[in-house]
Amino acid sequence: MSTPTATRNQPVRRSRTSAKRDRRGLSALLRRALWWTLLTLTGGVSRKGHLPKGGCVVVANHTSHADTAALLAALDAHHAPTIAAAADYWFASPWRSRICSRLAAGFPVRRTGGGMDDLLAKTDALRAGRAVVLFPEGTRAKEGELGAFHKGALVLASRAGVPVVPVGIAGTDRLLPKHGKLRPSLVRVHIGTPLPPKATPEEARDAVAALHRSTTEEPLKDSRTRKRIARILTSRWGLPLAFAWAFAEALSWPLMPELLLAVACVAVPRRALKLSLAALAGTLAGGVLALQLAASGTNLPHPLTTDRMRAEAHQQLTAESASAVRHQPWNGIPFKVYAATAGKADVPTPAWLTHSTLARGTRTLTVALTCATFGFLAHRLRRFYTLYLALLTTGFTIALTLIVANWS
Repeated sequence: MSTPTATRNQPVRRSRTSAKRDRRGLSALLRRALWWTLLTLTGGVSRKGHLPKGGCVVVANHTSHADTAALLAALDAHHAPTIAAAADYWFASPWRSRICSRLAAGFPVRRTGGGMDDLLAKTDALRAGRAVVLFPEGTRAKEGELGAFHKGALVLASRAGVPVVPVGIAGTDRLLPKHGKLRPSLVRVHIGTPLPPKATPEEARDAVAALHRSTTEEPLKDSRTRKRIARILTSRWGLPLAFAWAFAEALSWPLMPELLLAVACVAVPRRALKLSLAALAGTLAGGVLALQLAASGTNLPHPLTTDRMRAEAHQQLTAESASAVRHQPWNGIPFKVYAATAGKADVPTPAWLTHSTLARGTRTLTVALTCATFGFLAHRLRRFYTLYLALLTTGFTIALTLIVANWS
């Protein structure tokens, strides 16, 4: 009499198991997207290699709390990786426990008695195809060092009959040093060749150490052009160059300083603020000089400008005085046209300086920070910097041609 009931319950159990697996897969996918996005914003994350099909025990070096984020961002979501975490630290309080389990898929492992039982409880998860991640050193090591591996990961792999996958992580020790502050850094994860379940702790440690060393020592591919430009911009000539370019453009030079910032801030994002402030100072100094020269009757050449531009600037300055310069960042009329026209319209220098600081400062800083953000996020693609310059030059030429034609 019990057989029909058991038969009816089997599809229900299978349905529940499937639903649970689907929820677990979705959670793993969302966690991966979250940590990939956050690491992208802090310098980028790259992965080399893949996990094998089926369950596996992942062993990795451990120098930073960011190692967990790196693995969750890099490992395949269909393995639904779960990460061993110290019970006496990450599960010491309810809020910390919730953060660890929900955002990092962590499970508690006791460090003082009972830890092996905690690990062996994951045997069924491994047989079901999941990846269990362990840091066999047991704690964060000092920078550049790799401690001895405990045997728990190998015992778990042997009991479940799954391979041990060594993983080398580089860059997290700079991103979030032990007892240090968060700072930008590219994180690289190298997934190695699986080891058999019967591998020894020493063999696993050697494999992880080799991956970590090769990943750390592997140079990032870079563009020679970018490196040359970066050397100039980070030298004592970088800020004077930005100032001089913007100063000249406010007088007569046809290429706006934002073009220089688009080149410079992508090449050296960390110099973006200083370069933009130097360019803004040059623009304001050049604008004041241009106003004074025009007021005294000196007319400098303004290539790639038109009579319609000058007429529009004159009309706005006559109606709004110095505040008319607020239109300049968005209407395509060069700043030098407004500066010279303001001099001829007898606009007071203090008022001109105040309003042009606001107008030009908004555009200069926006362009610089946008380009710096792009350069920061595209850190891994520096080898394509020359292509970026070609696209930038082409786009700028087309845009300038269209602007001049529109105002002709």
